[in-house]
Amino acid sequence: MWMAHSSSPYGARRIALACFALLLVALFIFPSQIQGLLQYLGGPVGYVVSVPLEAVASIDSSIADRWAQYVALQGVREENQQLRKENEWLRGQHSQLRESAAATERLTALLNFKEQALPTMIAAQVIGRDATNRYRAIILNKGESDGVKPDMGVVTPAGVVGRVVKTTGASSVVLLVTDPNNAIAALIQRTRDEGIVEGAQRGLAKLKYIPLLSTLRDGDRVVTSGLIGDFPRGLMIGAITRIDKEEGALFQSAELMPEVDVGRVEEVLVIQTSYGQSAKTGVGADPPEKSVP
Repeated sequence: MWMAHSSSPYGARRIALACFALLLVALFIFPSQIQGLLQYLGGPVGYVVSVPLEAVASIDSSIADRWAQYVALQGVREENQQLRKENEWLRGQHSQLRESAAATERLTALLNFKEQALPTMIAAQVIGRDATNRYRAIILNKGESDGVKPDMGVVTPAGVVGRVVKTTGASSVVLLVTDPNNAIAALIQRTRDEGIVEGAQRGLAKLKYIPLLSTLRDGDRVVTSGLIGDFPRGLMIGAITRIDKEEGALFQSAELMPEVDVGRVEEVLVIQTSYGQSAKTGVGADPPEKSVP
């Protein structure tokens, strides 16, 4: 009797545990359906069990909402990455277009100046700069095969750049106006006094051999005089920024700020026409005489 009485509660406990396990599995698999069933049945049991059911249903709904938000955020992140790539590409295109527009503007000004100027000129691009610091020079992509020769003047629409000092078949070296080894015959526009422009320190130039009686002043513009055969008369060289007049000296001198920023020039014109006694065309030259029949 004792054995039968003790085994009966043990079997009932196993059955209860199995039912409870099945109920938990049903709760996690079908939380909404089980909750509705229990609410329909009512009673204390339904009320007690509905509390964990509501919690499970809430967790299930929260997980579904979080997953939907995660999927949406992944889509937004991919869209942002795509937009960022497109934005970088557009900025690159904008930069290239700005550079092309700037180059077109410079070349247009160069061609307009070439058409208006009387001397024959060759358009060239700067392809290199002197890296030894021994000379202040640039390298052009035009040489002997293009008609460029040593001692030819080099300019931009703004003014004088320098003079060709060396050529090869396809390139040439230009000594800049700021190099101390360069010398250009010059004229002060306002006073008409002449002198020689040479390069100086700090990227400047210097006008030398100015007459002592000259009334030059700061801001006076200095142009080419056309007395040497590399530049015609009237091309802008720079403006006077300081006057040096030493006691007992035979001449005055002045510091010049070059009109052309030779450190940033990219396109130039090489003047082919020579000037001087043999020149009969160009700015400052005499007009050709008419033949008498």
